[in-house]
Formats: sequence, structure tokens, C-alpha cells
Amino acid sequence: MAQSSVRGEGARPRVPQAGELGWDDSMYEEDGRSVRTADGVRTRPDGDGTRPADGTAPLGPQGGDDDGRHGTKGRPRRRRRILRWSAMVLSVLILATAGAGYLYYQHLNSNLKKDDLNIGDAKDRAAKTKPNAAGQTPLNILLIGSDARNSTENQKLGGAKDTFDTPPRADVQMLLHLSADRTNMSVVSMPRDTLLQIPNCTDPKTGKTYAASTSLTMTNDSLGRGGPGCTVATWEKLTDIHIDHFIMVDFAGVVSMADAIGGVPVCVDANIYSHTSTGHGSGLKLEKGTTSVKGKQALQWLRTRYGFEDGSDIGRTKAQHQYMNSMVRQLRENATLSNPGKLRGLAETATSALTVDQGLGSVTDLYDLSKELKKVPTKRITMTTMPWVYSSDGNRVLPKPTDADKVWRLLREDIALDGKDKKKTAERTSSDPAAADDKIAVQVQNGTRTSTLAPVPGRASAVGELLVGKGFTQAKADPSAAPAEATTLIRYPSADLEGDALRVAKALGISTHAVEKSADVSGVTLVVGADWRDGTTYEAPADDDSTPASAKLDKGSDTSACMHVDPNYTWS
Repeated sequence: MAQSSVRGEGARPRVPQAGELGWDDSMYEEDGRSVRTADGVRTRPDGDGTRPADGTAPLGPQGGDDDGRHGTKGRPRRRRRILRWSAMVLSVLILATAGAGYLYYQHLNSNLKKDDLNIGDAKDRAAKTKPNAAGQTPLNILLIGSDARNSTENQKLGGAKDTFDTPPRADVQMLLHLSADRTNMSVVSMPRDTLLQIPNCTDPKTGKTYAASTSLTMTNDSLGRGGPGCTVATWEKLTDIHIDHFIMVDFAGVVSMADAIGGVPVCVDANIYSHTSTGHGSGLKLEKGTTSVKGKQALQWLRTRYGFEDGSDIGRTKAQHQYMNSMVRQLRENATLSNPGKLRGLAETATSALTVDQGLGSVTDLYDLSKELKKVPTKRITMTTMPWVYSSDGNRVLPKPTDADKVWRLLREDIALDGKDKKKTAERTSSDPAAADDKIAVQVQNGTRTSTLAPVPGRASAVGELLVGKGFTQAKADPSAAPAEATTLIRYPSADLEGDALRVAKALGISTHAVEKSADVSGVTLVVGADWRDGTTYEAPADDDSTPASAKLDKGSDTSACMHVDPNYTWS
């Protein structure tokens, strides 16, 4: 599938041809010895085709009129007239039906709400993914759940009357990676409470520019800075993964979609009531075991925090994974709906519930995408939450150093998180040419500290001198920073320095997979990790491309998944 629309939004559906509808080619036009058919002109098999002067039908071999009553094999003229008129009427009906279908197609297209894909600055955008050796390209789609309260219905479902019509927040964020060969799918959630830097974004509707955050900000705030295009920009800046499309749904959309599907089975290991004495909680109330949730109850499931696992946003993302996996199975089981009313209802609901980028702005585009997604076996759908650590105050989370970066790297290189398609990945290249070695400024940081070992004194200076000896005369130690990194890394802030960073990696024998884009640095920065505490030659650790243990995986085929309920939120 192409990454953009296969057909234009206004493309008219093709009118079926006669042969496709099952009628025969008997719409004759008499012309001497031959008749015209739907396939062309051929000679009549009966009689010599001569026509009497009175204009009646030509005589057959028995001398009678050609109505079949005198033993001829010809077709009756009256029958020809009936067939001709029937075909003409049927053609008019088909054209009318096609016109109605076209109008309904346009109606569904108009249901879809569309927004810009990426409204961040060009320097923060990730490069488009290159095709593999077979010319296949992976797809990266950001799924966004908005808590918008911009309508009476959304306000009723979302509560919090004091926030009515305030900027929406992206409370659910999942990056769906569809492999180039369509054999597997990896989905990574980012907890709503993740702290990171949001890039500069410009609202395409108002022209208002939202300056990049100068301090760590909750990721869900990105949606209120110009729309979903800013959430996309935030993900690209963090992960350096090019995002091809986004799909966003709000409270009301979740409710209507759950109803249209007919319910989504979910499971809890005890009775649950998500409610506190102070009024917090989603209100979800379920009995132990499996329940098919619909409507408002489905929304409550997706929003439940108090009552699942440890009451954190991490437990909520796990519940969302269970819901998504179950919904995928439901859709596949009911993919061949025979009831036209149900099909129409599902089409109306889906198109009305979604906001998408321009590349998914038509029913045709969404249908094409669904065909690509359907190619992946359920057993090869893997979901996880971005590896994380608690912030210093314990109230928020941060991407876990090294582990989160490795997950992003696996997705960038199209390596499945389930570990079933191990492949040797090629070294990275860049379209950005490197500057001359003596023109590349390199900051060297000492990251050799571990949980049990103190940092090696003077290590940054020693490696800086090593670089100077190799021709990087602008390399120098950065004594102000003392990070702790298990492995040696090279970071760069923007695409125009990628080539320089890769050149430094090559000079030191560091894998290009250890070169990463980061908003935490202002220039090319070498962080000497705990794997290079001494010596002048770097020995890169073996990398088996396995998913970090901290990224706990949920399988799409796991029908036994059940959410653990906090004992403080049970009922009898």
C-alpha cells in the first residue's frame, strides 16, 4: 500500500459492466447478415439475412418469419425488443444506483474530520523510512485518544465541567508499527504522565505558534498546542521515527465505536468498582471474569486508573492493550458482515468518530489501510509500554535511558518486538554529509558511573584527547555533565548534525546503532559509558536486537489476559 491516498477523494466508483452483472450479450442491432453484440459484430447463424420490402424480419431457411415458429434457430424479434428495453432500463437503474453509491461515498468522506499530519518545525522531523531490499516500506501510525470536552456529549462522558471547551489533551497515545513485509505489528504506548520536551508547533488553522517547552512537560499537553499534528511532532522529536499517519478518536467516538462493533470482551480477576470516597475514578463496575463492554462502559474501561494494578497510568495502558487486542479479534471475527444495515451503521460510526491526517482523508484510504493491517496474523501483534522510570518526585514518569532508546531503534530498523524475525541490520547512513573531521565539534562526557562503581576520574578528557589525535581537533571534555550510561553513546540534536555524529562513531569503532537523536544535547556529544572504562580501543558489546526486559509484551493472540484488580477497589 502506498503511504498516501491510492485514489483521489473525489474518485467516482466504477459502474459495473454488463458481463459482470450476469446478463448475456443479446442486445442485438440488426445489420444485414450480422448483429452487433456486447462483444462486437458477428454473422447470424440463421438464414441469409435478406429483408423483405415491407420491413418485416428476414426470412429463415424455412421461408417463415424469424419468430422461431417455423423451425428456425433465430431469436424472436419481439424477444429482442424486450431484451433491448430491459437492458436499457437496467442500465438506467445501475447508473442511478451508482450515483447514489457515489453520493453516499462522498457523504462518508465528509464525515471524516481531517487535520495536518505534522505541525512541528522541519528540524525536529524524522526522515522518511527507506524501503527494504524488496521495495517494501513499513508504516508508522500514531493512535491518539483525546479527552476533548468541546461538546455536550463529550462533557457528559468526560465529567469535569470546569474544563468544558478547554484545550484537549492526548490521554491515550500508541505508536503502531506495521512491518514492511506485513508479517508483524508492534504497538508501543506512552503513559499519559510521561515528562518530555514538546517541540515548537504552529496551529494550521489560526497561525498561532506555540513555543517549544523549556522544561519537561506532560506529553498529553501536546494535543492542545495546535492539534494532533503537534502530538505527532512530539513523537518524532523523541523517537526519530517518521510517522506516516495519525488516527484520533474522542470520548463520544469510543462509545459509538464500541456499540457499532457489538461490544469488546475484557477480563478482571476480581469484582471492580473504580470509585473513591473523594469522587475519583472512572466509575467502572464489573463482576469478576469476562464482560463484553459497550458504550460508556467501554470508555470507563479505557480511562480506569484507580482499581487496576498499582493505580498508576502504567496499569491503565495495560488495560488499554487488552481492550485493543480484544477489539482486533472481534473485528476479524466479524469482518464478513452480511447485514447491510450493520455494515452501513459501522461505516457511519467509524467515519464520524475519527479525525485523521490528509493521507487517510477518504474511505478508500482507510479501506486500503485496513487491508494492509489485516495481513498481519493475530499471533504476530505485540503490544508494550515504553520503558520508563519514575521522575524525581515520584508523580510522573520519564523514558528509561537506553531501554526506551533501544525500543525506538528496533522500530526504526523494522525489527519485530516479539523477537521472531531476527535479522542482521545494516549500519546506518545519512543523507547529511559529514563535515571535515577538524570542523566537527565534539563534547565528551564521562558516563562511566554505575550503581556499584564510581565514575573513572578524567575519562572524558582521556577520550577527548584520543579524538584530537584522530584529527577531531575541536573535541573537548565536558566536566559539567556526569551521566550514567551502561553503553557508550553518541547523541546529536538535529538532522543537520547526523552525518557528523555518524562520522565520529566510525572513527572510534562505535556501532551506528549507538548514534541517537536527542533533545538533551546542543551539539554532537560522545557519552563514554560503563562499557569503556579504560583503554583507547572501544569494543562494542554484542547486540542481539532483543526487546529490553523492561518492555513487558502483551500478545495479540492472548485470550486469557485478565487485569489484576487492586483489593481496595473490589466489591461483593
